Amino acid sequence: MTDFLVIVGLAALGAAVVGLLAAPAVRALRRRSVALSLFAVAALAVAAMAAGTVAVAQAMFLSGHDLGVVMAVVGVSGVVSLAAALLFGRRIAAGSRELARSARTVGSEGGFAAPADPPTAELAALSRALEETSARLAESRERERALDASRRELIAGISHDLRTPLAGLRAMAEALEDGVAEDTERYHSRMRVEVDRLAAMVDDLFELARIQAGALALTLSRVSVYDLVDDALAGARPLARARGVRLVDGGVAPLPVRVDAQQITRVLSNLLVNAIRATPADGTVAVSARHETGRVVLAVEDGCGGIPSADLARVFDTGWRGAPARTPRSPTPGFARAGGAPLGETGAGLGLAIVRGIVEAHQGRATVRNAGAGCRFEVALPSAEAPTQAGPPVA
Repeated sequence: MTDFLVIVGLAALGAAVVGLLAAPAVRALRRRSVALSLFAVAALAVAAMAAGTVAVAQAMFLSGHDLGVVMAVVGVSGVVSLAAALLFGRRIAAGSRELARSARTVGSEGGFAAPADPPTAELAALSRALEETSARLAESRERERALDASRRELIAGISHDLRTPLAGLRAMAEALEDGVAEDTERYHSRMRVEVDRLAAMVDDLFELARIQAGALALTLSRVSVYDLVDDALAGARPLARARGVRLVDGGVAPLPVRVDAQQITRVLSNLLVNAIRATPADGTVAVSARHETGRVVLAVEDGCGGIPSADLARVFDTGWRGAPARTPRSPTPGFARAGGAPLGETGAGLGLAIVRGIVEAHQGRATVRNAGAGCRFEVALPSAEAPTQAGPPVA
């Protein structure tokens, strides 16, 4: 047992000496090629084994022949080990270079092109991570493009919609100044309507900015869906009568919800006005409510004739109005929301974006689909029985 321990000690001493002598070389190779590093590690292992073998052989007083045989075996094993380390290192280095070339395509238009056969599990995992990152970057780029297009469309629409009432106000003001206006009372009334339109547009922009900034403060209370719908219908009936559209109660039960009543009334009003404006004369707009698991679903169905499938996903986007450009309709006489602004007549394409922002701030969901002769907008809100906590809107 003592002899065995001596042999182990001598072998360890020889290997330690070689390791200490090779330490500077190993440190110098820290930032070099992986192939060279693997070769150096294999060479260190072979040298340590040879040094330990020589030390043991000397202590055991082996004959020259026996020592030669042992060193030949060590030499052949070392050569094979070094060759294998060199080949494997070169393969890893080649795989790393290929992955580095592929990594340069992350975020490019063509997307990340993963190497066909990574040589190690770590490189394969890195390749998958880069592929996932590239996919997320592509999705982010598409969202950024969509937001940028929506922003440009909104700015163009708002600029166009502001120009129309401003031009009218300027013309009427000049007519009043020059004394050529025969019916000054009608001119003043018309100017008030145009100012109300501008104020409504500014209010919508401010509300949308609050929603997108997550600054929409909600005052939650337990209310009945029936009361919310009744208030929204009362506000929309004048516009419906003026346009010859029938408002129908499609079945609204007194289901309880915990919401900000003012904000949800605005959601319903925006949906109703949008439906009335899109529905031809003698058409019908129906409002209904039903209970689902933990949710109350409010629905507004119109007779607009449907929305193209390609546009359904954009209905709630900021600035979407169903057409590249559309001149706002003239305000319907006698119809105004609280504060005097003509409800739904701004034409800025903000109403449905505000709907989605308010609903999502209530942890709800706003959707639209084609149904029958028109569209069906649905708003799903947490019921009063389900625990809810208002959160930031999703922009």
